Amino acid sequence: MGNFSLTAFEMQRSLFSLGKKRGAPMTRALDVPRMRARVSELLAEYRIPSAVIGVLRDGEITDFAVGVKNISTREPATTDTIYQCGSVSKTWTALAFMQLVDEGKVALDEPVRTYLPDFRVADPDVSAKVTPRHLLNHTNGIEESYGDPGEDDDVYERMVANIAGASQVHPLGHTHGYSAALGYAILARIMEVIDGKRWDDIMKDRLFDPLGLTSTSSRHEHADQNRAATGYLIRSLEEGPILSPLDHLPRSFGPGGNVNTTARELLTMAYVFLNEGKAPNGTRIVSPGIIREMTESRVPIPDPYMFGPEWALGLIVCDWHGQTVYAHDGSAVSQSARLRILPESNIAVSMLANAGPRDSFYRKVFNEILADLGAVTIPDLPEPDPTLALDLSRYEGSYERPGTRYEVAAEHGKLHLRFTLNPMEAQLLDKPEQLDYELLPISETHFLMPSNDPLEDPQTVAIYDFKNGAAQYLHLNCRVNPRVNEEGATMHVMAVSTISDTDGFWDCLKTAYGRLPKGAKWTLAVASTDGTKAVNVIVHDSIDGVRTFFEDHAGAFATTDYFEADASNAVGLPTT
Repeated sequence: MGNFSLTAFEMQRSLFSLGKKRGAPMTRALDVPRMRARVSELLAEYRIPSAVIGVLRDGEITDFAVGVKNISTREPATTDTIYQCGSVSKTWTALAFMQLVDEGKVALDEPVRTYLPDFRVADPDVSAKVTPRHLLNHTNGIEESYGDPGEDDDVYERMVANIAGASQVHPLGHTHGYSAALGYAILARIMEVIDGKRWDDIMKDRLFDPLGLTSTSSRHEHADQNRAATGYLIRSLEEGPILSPLDHLPRSFGPGGNVNTTARELLTMAYVFLNEGKAPNGTRIVSPGIIREMTESRVPIPDPYMFGPEWALGLIVCDWHGQTVYAHDGSAVSQSARLRILPESNIAVSMLANAGPRDSFYRKVFNEILADLGAVTIPDLPEPDPTLALDLSRYEGSYERPGTRYEVAAEHGKLHLRFTLNPMEAQLLDKPEQLDYELLPISETHFLMPSNDPLEDPQTVAIYDFKNGAAQYLHLNCRVNPRVNEEGATMHVMAVSTISDTDGFWDCLKTAYGRLPKGAKWTLAVASTDGTKAVNVIVHDSIDGVRTFFEDHAGAFATTDYFEADASNAVGLPTT
């Protein structure tokens, strides 16, 4: 994965600064009353309680709030309302980390072990070679198997210690695969070792205070609760918003998800990217070279449509009708954030909301604002190509990571993606546990995934990297899921259970379904009419393998006997 040349970026930036002279579109003033009315309409349509929007144009910020920050009290959101910005926190963390690079205290391509000598994961080669750049651009491939590191000040130290046995989702640097918490937690630990402080203090000292921010913090309990928005879930348009049972992410998500801020202060950070590393108050945050490095060091994203075709250092790189736009999105259980930076127009737009995220909502709001300003707008997702004649067998198979398993199957000439929500998530969102989507081909490696659920927007999916006629990875919502090697799954094992606790038994099996060992398949699950007996058929490498897996999940709720079964008879098919 090569980087773009610095010279090309410098030429592009010079063109940006000369934009008005070379005929770039002139921006107009934002019609705030009209936009406030339009956003109010959209909030009602999507049942989102509130949103605060900020626009940075030519160094000046305009912001406005719509809706209520708390449904129970009906207290209105204001431009001073504080929201959780979720994964937009990664841009904050990346900027602070790059200060260390600027100071010569860290090198992007030095091994992590240079700074954390005890660092190791399951793969010795990755342990020795993974670098901060791999962590910043999500190409490290380390599985997020960090256990429960707790909520104490040593949380990031514990996360690093806990991944000594973490396996690889993909080889180091092979593909892009988003890391929700782990990658940036490792970066935070490097920062702690170098600066001799806890990450939360580093962020305040290196970024929040120099930027002049008074409403931005890195921990839930540090945010002014009198100004903080309350988060809500939208399970149906008829029901409307309900109070989220989870009001913030664990501390382990801090560097990757726990920054709290306002729309205006988020734009204060964006200002640094539009002004070669300087803050609005004139403070030098990083050098111009660091801003070039952050925006120009890029790797391709397997699915270029949903977010953008490339990932830089703490930023997504979008292509909007030929113009480069830098971005990051965030979701913190029941709050959401969007940030878009348009260097050619010298504009940045932020939006914070206390529900979501909904992609179509963000697109409608931002397109209204950008059109009002005379700036480029967000391109639509591509349409499927009905002329494509694909060999669907190349895509069929199971793709999984711990806790997540996708099945891609062809039926009647159409490709389907299926997966099972864990029972808690399904109950929380009031969704069925078994979900099924048709995949409509856009190209040989990309598919549109529409939904019949009015609360779900269409997504795009990449199924790619073919070897021996079969795709090796499924990329969805920026997460990468490798194909399961099913060569060892040759034995059909029938588990016949006498159930002592019906609810407990089936609840555990539903959870177990999403946690099958690599290579295993679950081909049958059926209960007797009275619910006291059950037969399950799992294809794996041995009876002992199935017994161990089954007993670990459902052993407390049933007595089970295990038999090797004939493959065809096991699923009720004719033997001929």
